[in-house]
Amino acid sequence: MATPMSQYLSEFIATGMLILLGNGVVAGALLNKSKAQGAGWGVITAAWGLAVLIGIYIAGPTSGAIMNPALTIALAAIGKLSWAVVPGFVLAQIAGAFAGATLVWLAYLAHWRVSDDPALKLAIFCTAPAIRDTKANVLTEVIGTFALTFGALAIGANTLAPGMGPLGVGLLVVVVGMSLGGPTGYAINPARDLGPRIAHALLPIAGKGGSDWAYAWVPVVAPIVGALIGAFAFQAAYG
Repeated sequence: MATPMSQYLSEFIATGMLILLGNGVVAGALLNKSKAQGAGWGVITAAWGLAVLIGIYIAGPTSGAIMNPALTIALAAIGKLSWAVVPGFVLAQIAGAFAGATLVWLAYLAHWRVSDDPALKLAIFCTAPAIRDTKANVLTEVIGTFALTFGALAIGANTLAPGMGPLGVGLLVVVVGMSLGGPTGYAINPARDLGPRIAHALLPIAGKGGSDWAYAWVPVVAPIVGALIGAFAFQAAYG
């Protein structure tokens, strides 16, 4: 059985890979002179789903590859994860996200100085709403994370061929992004937003602006609420 430290390390590595590949596709689509510039929303949502898939394959056998503090808390709330490991999981996930975002910065190092828009640079690291309306933004993130949590638990409840569970979760993330990502950029994961936002604030990114800390609580708090609702709703419906 995996020790807590090996589980924390797995969560760190898997979340780092998730952000490296997920934020990496956003960088490729947005930064000037990138060969992928202008790739569009379909490419971004597909790559995020694939990034989740790879993260699950990395950490699934060790920690369950949760990679998401909201899901971590929700799973503990319905008895599927020990509360004793929750703080370590959450810290490892946020640290992994920070590390992954730092690698994205390094991978596109030559492109930051030839890209002028500070808002696009921030969008590579973290989410921001298309229309800034706090109540609506919170509601969108709650609904999106509810769909993620309920869907992931439903996939886990099915008997699938080996390796197909991660594929199902990856596809779930793709469809959540395509269907519900438009209003807020679908954080649906506090680590995915907070870790890279901290990286944006600390790294010497050429031409960057502020890190939009006034909005930063929304993609942290709302996904936790959505995940808890999704987990309890699934438990109430299916036991």
